[in-house]
Amino acid sequence: MASDKFRLVSPAINHEGKFPRKYTEEGQGAVKNISPPLEWYNVPDGTKALALVVQDIDAPDPSDPIVPWTMWVVANIPPTLKGVPEGFSGKEEEVGGDYAGIKEGYNDYKVPGWRGPKLPSHGHRFEFKLYALDDDQLHLGNKVTKDKLLDAIQGHVLGEAVLMAVF
Repeated sequence: MASDKFRLVSPAINHEGKFPRKYTEEGQGAVKNISPPLEWYNVPDGTKALALVVQDIDAPDPSDPIVPWTMWVVANIPPTLKGVPEGFSGKEEEVGGDYAGIKEGYNDYKVPGWRGPKLPSHGHRFEFKLYALDDDQLHLGNKVTKDKLLDAIQGHVLGEAVLMAVF
């Protein structure tokens, strides 16, 4: 049944998949570096941790026509959580409880946490990918990056939920 499928949604992204300006660094209405709210459903049985990677999959790079640009890397999300609130990035300790152990990695701006994009053009697709993992003891070191995370989770992924949005 489709309703039992592991899925990722955001109350901030409308049914057309339009990503709100508020979470970018684009002009009026943008609130710099406020992460969007996310919710997930039907986490696979046996999940011990969740991890999230958010990328602009249409980012241009001078040396390569299209290279995904990492905007957010999050590891050690307890499967007991049903989502993260708006503006969560950088506030794990403040929010406390089950959120306190979450570890945010470095994005392609070389800083930890969410960084809203400033785009040279519109129509970019943002991919939010949530991984359900059978291991809650990922050894990622102090500086978590997308590459380190993806290497560490190999062989431990029970499921993936993807949310696409366009800005």
